Amino acid sequence: MAILKIAKMGAPILGEIAEEVLDPTSQETASVVSNMLETLIDSGGLGLAAPQVYISKRIIILFRLSSREEELNYDDATNLLIMINPVIEPLSDEIDVDWEACLSVPGMMGAVPRYTKIRYTWSDLQGKKHEDQAEGFFARAIQHENDHLEGVLYPQRIQDLQLFGFSDEVNRNLDLLNKGSFKE
Repeated sequence: MAILKIAKMGAPILGEIAEEVLDPTSQETASVVSNMLETLIDSGGLGLAAPQVYISKRIIILFRLSSREEELNYDDATNLLIMINPVIEPLSDEIDVDWEACLSVPGMMGAVPRYTKIRYTWSDLQGKKHEDQAEGFFARAIQHENDHLEGVLYPQRIQDLQLFGFSDEVNRNLDLLNKGSFKE
């Protein structure tokens, strides 16, 4: 396993649509996932998409958390979701705006609109197809990672640039910012 370099905003690969994985069961795919997992754990992140490590493949790894406050446990493999060629479909028109950060946009945070409930399908490393639903924080995390496969970074989805800034400033002023238009 290897720790891979994380692409930062401005890297061309982050603006490209990732290529479909033709064989989810291949050794190459397993190796990419293994290296992505080591990189994710090293970075302290919640999720990672292959384009974020300069690999144009439709692969996402993500830890299942039901809320932002839930503690992330990298040793609990039952909470690790590995998605090959994921597809997302909103289950309602309901949108929530909440704060997001990203390993590819270090030191920044922004208030991003996302669907509150989604259906998602994917293949696993054995080639088996799955379908599930997610809502709330976990639905947000899936949509965030899937955006990387479509060449979209979260700042491109922000509707009010006053709700985008350096993480330390945003966290220091979060109470004031949360009284803004997106939480009323």
